[in-house]
Amino acid sequence: MGSRRVVLAVLAIVLVVGAGVVYVTTVVRGQPAAPTAAVDADLMFVELADGRSRVEQVALAAPDTRNGTDLACQRVYRAGGTTVCLRLAGPGPTYAAEISRDGAVVRTVPLPGVPSRAKVSASGQVVSWTSFVTGDSYLVPGGFSTRTGYFDLRTGEVVESLEGFAAEVEGKPHTAQDVNYWGLTVAADDRTFYATLASGGFTWLVKGDLRDRRVTSLRRDAECPSLSPDGTKVAYKKRIGRLGPWDLAVLDLATGEERRLPGTAGVDDQATWLGDDRLAFSAVPKDAKLASIHTVPADGRSSATLIIKDATSPSPI
Repeated sequence: MGSRRVVLAVLAIVLVVGAGVVYVTTVVRGQPAAPTAAVDADLMFVELADGRSRVEQVALAAPDTRNGTDLACQRVYRAGGTTVCLRLAGPGPTYAAEISRDGAVVRTVPLPGVPSRAKVSASGQVVSWTSFVTGDSYLVPGGFSTRTGYFDLRTGEVVESLEGFAAEVEGKPHTAQDVNYWGLTVAADDRTFYATLASGGFTWLVKGDLRDRRVTSLRRDAECPSLSPDGTKVAYKKRIGRLGPWDLAVLDLATGEERRLPGTAGVDDQATWLGDDRLAFSAVPKDAKLASIHTVPADGRSSATLIIKDATSPSPI
């Protein structure tokens, strides 16, 4: 366990250093961001090929035709008229969640680490994020943990971490000091949510309440959940074997049936629902260096298909 945490800590440091290089490169070039294109697009994403993290958009019917926007983000998501852009905010590097509503920035929240996940509730009222935090491990000096927070546009409240929420795991109160959360996804009531809770080397899918600040475990071995628009299904990544790569699975919340999705092995992303029957996600294809965006039917009847090369953080428009 100790060697695994050290390896993860080294990877986190590499990510931070790499992001710093991107920041310096962007400043030196001094070029303006690409203008927002007036196109009939239905998916936005972060472009990876040139290392500048520019946000582009496409029509899914013609995914080879990309159009630029004026955003540069490590992660991006849009819903209900609200956009969250997890971006570089300064040297170091430092990061922030920039939240805009109908094109105007309404809040900028400093982030404690490297951006990892971002979501917006369907109404656009609750914005959530996850970041990797170096030097914040409970067990390994110089290690890292995750920090998941959210911003409620209705009240203006920022909750920096879910770690203060009361947790019940497998029927018992859970008070361990090594708890981490990631991958927050909020339901249509802007109160109910799902997330990953990790502790003691295990992960659980948890269901929570933003108002009561409580979470309850639903099942083990589920990470980075994403709730379907109709609220009936949760998609998440799940290990293939105890230490294998992840693939995507979809849980029917009414029946408890879990379905693994073919062609998704190697995914390391919080999937995005494109309607109630299809998912988009980022994964690195075989023999490639950069991630690409894929889509897959939620019913598992056919395998995933690559649609956008050298891209990550898919979000419906």
